[in-house]
Amino acid sequence: MSDRPVRFEDPARNAAYWRRIDRIVAAAPPLGDEQRAVIRTAFSTTTTPSAEHREAA
Repeated sequence: MSDRPVRFEDPARNAAYWRRIDRIVAAAPPLGDEQRAVIRTAFSTTTTPSAEHREAA
């Protein structure tokens, strides 16, 4: 857990927080291909020109 951000200064509370996150993640159903694509797109650093910019060109 040392590579995780510290959410709480109290080490016991911080450890409990991350255990809770681990339980939530473990209980979640796997993502489908479409869900992964939506997430990948949302966090993509690639930009495409907007319609405004295409029309102006």
